[in-house]
Amino acid sequence: MTASIPAKASAPHFQSFSEPSDPSQVAPRVAALRAALARQGLGGFVVPRADEHQGEYVPAHMARLAWLSGFTGSAGNVVVLADKAALIVDGRYTIQSAEQTDTAVITPVRMEETPLDKWVAANLPAGGRLGYDPWLHTVDGVAKLEKAVAAAGGELVAVTPNPIDALWSDRPAPPSAPVKAHPAAYAGESAASKLARIQEALGKDKVDALVLSDPHALAWTFNIRGGDVEHTPLPLGYAIVPREGRPTVFLSPEKITNEAGDAIGALGEIAPPQALEEQLKALGAGKAKVRLDAATAAAALATLIRKAGGTPEAGADPVALMKARKNEAELDGARAAHLRDGAAMARFLSWLAREAPKGGLTEIDAVAALEAERRGTGLLKDVSFTTIAGAGPNAALPHYRVTDSSNRAIEPGIFLVDSGGQYEDGTTDITRTMAVGEPSPEMRDRYTRVLKGHVAISRAVFVKGTSGAQLDALARLPLWQAGLDFDHGTGHGVGSYLSVHEGPQRLSKLGTTPLEPGMILSNEPGYYKEGAYGIRIENLIVVEERSIPGGDRTIYGFETITWCPYERALIEPALLDAGERAWIDAYHGEVWARIGPLVEGETKTWLEQACRPL
Repeated sequence: MTASIPAKASAPHFQSFSEPSDPSQVAPRVAALRAALARQGLGGFVVPRADEHQGEYVPAHMARLAWLSGFTGSAGNVVVLADKAALIVDGRYTIQSAEQTDTAVITPVRMEETPLDKWVAANLPAGGRLGYDPWLHTVDGVAKLEKAVAAAGGELVAVTPNPIDALWSDRPAPPSAPVKAHPAAYAGESAASKLARIQEALGKDKVDALVLSDPHALAWTFNIRGGDVEHTPLPLGYAIVPREGRPTVFLSPEKITNEAGDAIGALGEIAPPQALEEQLKALGAGKAKVRLDAATAAAALATLIRKAGGTPEAGADPVALMKARKNEAELDGARAAHLRDGAAMARFLSWLAREAPKGGLTEIDAVAALEAERRGTGLLKDVSFTTIAGAGPNAALPHYRVTDSSNRAIEPGIFLVDSGGQYEDGTTDITRTMAVGEPSPEMRDRYTRVLKGHVAISRAVFVKGTSGAQLDALARLPLWQAGLDFDHGTGHGVGSYLSVHEGPQRLSKLGTTPLEPGMILSNEPGYYKEGAYGIRIENLIVVEERSIPGGDRTIYGFETITWCPYERALIEPALLDAGERAWIDAYHGEVWARIGPLVEGETKTWLEQACRPL
């Protein structure tokens, strides 16, 4: 049946709109930290937005940066010295950082202008002892800090336990979500086969063991999933995979379900998290050469191995590239998830088209309604990230998160929704920008230029070995031709019932990993006019091999797997060439053919109109 969503939808289950921080708490907490540092003979301390795994989402008990500074963004560092403090964030969070912290106590600093190491070098007093938690920084991160502290004439000091933990009186308990087996029908490859491939890679690299510090790698390798962080089904833990023999998985035994325990136990050992340090020391004592993931492994891991006599080697985790290349079962699951998700999007957008012009809807109403549609599939496990739903000027903030205080009415103009779902067979991520009322000629021009860039990526063909950085300009050219651009990457990798943001592949000026068949990426160019409106159009795409008659090179292209119409009211056909028009018409024909049979009533009528040829 066609869903009937009330104009005022109830609050969704998977995300909150409450105010995430209280700036009034910043001053007393910073003062308490300074007093604690002074007692330890330290002149400062670095507080990153990180847990032991450097994850995009951190569990509540690891949110030390948010507790201290009030800032809840996904990246940043606070440095607290005796007489000053800085919150160093990238350009996405310039406005948010100033709003969430107490700027009389902590000064927001743009990372692009003054990165963490440069701020430390310029501000740490000579002779100053700067503390850091070695479990929250990578080997490379510590090396940069060491150089900065040396330049200032100071000393970098590893500090455990973290001094914030003793001050955080109402600190949440660690997560205890169950660890479950990921069905073979969705995984598409046995854990035994994956381990064999990993051990083969270790042999080629001549290393004795690999530490899996990235929970995504742990989940993929052993075909398990968990629930220790928001929006990504991760079990937080480690594993040690030797070049030969049985691996050891470090997870709290009480969290592991019988089915998952049996599956892991058939391949290796299960040990409690506190046993990790002893096993690393044992590897070191055996003079082992141990690969650590440069992106996620804590500096503390390297120290444990080195002090015991071993050789830690920070480098690429071989699992990252294996995980990025999806097998047929994973791709089939992704395609099925996107059909289900596409029907939910059609029901939502049909409802929005009917209700928004009447007035009375807010951003929160839209988020709740969209989640209700996804939950109505009966298969939604979670949203894949906090929904970005921006009306008017809020749409110009690429990483906007609606709260009770920021919630805007959806009025004539532009409304942007970037959202996704976590289903056991796949992870989705889609952005659509909609017009409420009659859009301006400028809005139509900008939307069509973004659409042209989106279509250019969709139609791209490229030789084997091409990286995302080499394709990124295709999405920007129509905007560049009008003196415009956008400040984020064109696309990121996507996991299989794992993180919606997955590397190493990406479409970006920084995307150096060659694209290979089976990799899933987003295709999401945009345009943002500060204080006015924002536009983004996003589908997920899969790298696939193409056969070109007469060609003598291996050529790849993209399969689109997201099915949802573009906003006709914002398309200016005169800006499209014949090839672009044909591609859009063909895409809309596929949307109608695939999603039309999955919806009924008012939604089907809306979809048929939305998918008619330009």
